[in-house]
Amino acid sequence: MAIRRLVYLFTPALRVSRWLAVGALLVLLMPPAYADDLWPDTPRISAKSWALVEAHSQQVLFAKNADQELAPASLTKLMTLYLGFEAIKNKKVQPNDRAAVSKKAWKIGGSTMFLEPRMTPRIDELLHGIATFSGNDACIVLAEYLSGSEEAFADHMNAKAAILGMTHSHFMNATGWPAEGHYSSAHDMALLGAALWRDFPEQYKLFAERDYTFDGRRQPNRNRLLWIMPEADGLKTGHTKAAGYCLVGSAKNDKTRLVSAIFGTESDAARASQSKALLGYGLRQFTSVRPATRQLRREIEVFHGKENQLYLEPKHPVWVTIPKGMEKKLSFRLSYDSPVSAPIKKGQAIGAIEGILQMGDKQKIIDRIPMVAVRDVAEASWFGRQWDELRLWWKQRSAEEQQGSGE
Repeated sequence: MAIRRLVYLFTPALRVSRWLAVGALLVLLMPPAYADDLWPDTPRISAKSWALVEAHSQQVLFAKNADQELAPASLTKLMTLYLGFEAIKNKKVQPNDRAAVSKKAWKIGGSTMFLEPRMTPRIDELLHGIATFSGNDACIVLAEYLSGSEEAFADHMNAKAAILGMTHSHFMNATGWPAEGHYSSAHDMALLGAALWRDFPEQYKLFAERDYTFDGRRQPNRNRLLWIMPEADGLKTGHTKAAGYCLVGSAKNDKTRLVSAIFGTESDAARASQSKALLGYGLRQFTSVRPATRQLRREIEVFHGKENQLYLEPKHPVWVTIPKGMEKKLSFRLSYDSPVSAPIKKGQAIGAIEGILQMGDKQKIIDRIPMVAVRDVAEASWFGRQWDELRLWWKQRSAEEQQGSGE
């Protein structure tokens, strides 16, 4: 019988609408009171759906309807850019490679780089054009260059979405052009924004460009956050009639990087003001910490092996995001199914460690990190295995006696 064991340890630029300031002020004036003394109150955001994620820890700090599947409009282009950045990183293409402009790309309409079939733009120019002024034509040119067709590229987008854990997204094209079966969610887009920062720190700088000039034509970035919020450095706007006004924003301070995703606001000004308010509130309320490995390693008992003890460590580097001032209230608790029996392989998943905020009798689990074995443990000899059967019998009997005595 498995015994559950718990081990405790411790421009649009300068003409910014007055509504931007009003929206930010509404959240600024909200009291920083802690719900149940453990977590900040949820900010008042009027968008149809939204989420705020910390990029280091990938924790969802606040959300509303965050898994609702909605039209993402040009937020789609964040995935197009992800695949473009990845192709360069994996050396499948070079930034100075040149791509042909098809008639499909030339005729797409909407926001564009004004590409024409006579042109052969470089890959890095396409990436700038997508990130800065949301070029639909640039997306199609890039998709056709990388995958042969936009339809094949959409298949790659969906495969990457699955890898990144975007469980409420499906892409039909590279641009976000309205199409049946093309959708995403605020949570998924926030995760994608965090992944872009994590996986491509150099290319991520493109999202902070306020303008870009191509073929003698200068166009401004449509993301107003870059002008109204000093901490902001991205990411992408989107708008269609079905989607409303959407924005994935990012901002940082010394210890914390936040990514917000807002779907379905009523105007360009509203998506900017609400994103600023949400990001600003998050930066004021939270901090991210990186516990030392020694704080997270745990030793467990092993049966039927040549060794009786084994250390576990986190599967990946750990960051934890907590309310400011709560650092001393953070502890970690390991849970796993016992008994653990050999043979065990290095890197084998065994249980998880939970980050816990505790104040008096109030407790909040804020993260759960998979744990893995730090080394192999070979199976014991026949005699050793029989001895461990006796150990297990005695351990189980002692546990039952303690339970019966009420201790």
